[in-house]
Amino acid sequence: MKKILIAPFVLLVRFYQLAISPYTPATCRYSPTCSQYTLEALKKHGLFKGGWLAIKRIFGCNPWGGKGYDPVP
Repeated sequence: MKKILIAPFVLLVRFYQLAISPYTPATCRYSPTCSQYTLEALKKHGLFKGGWLAIKRIFGCNPWGGKGYDPVP
């Protein structure tokens, strides 16, 4: 059931990774990248908690936010 719920969001992130990201400058301040973090969070924690972790991470990826290694909890 969890895989069915996250499938559309995983497809959106994969589309971004393959069709959009290669044509934009690398700006993510974290490792793993925000898109990879989102995929891992969704697969590990499901749609709601994984989605919340991804949103927090994306909003934290700015010049005044953190940087460095930040794995999915």
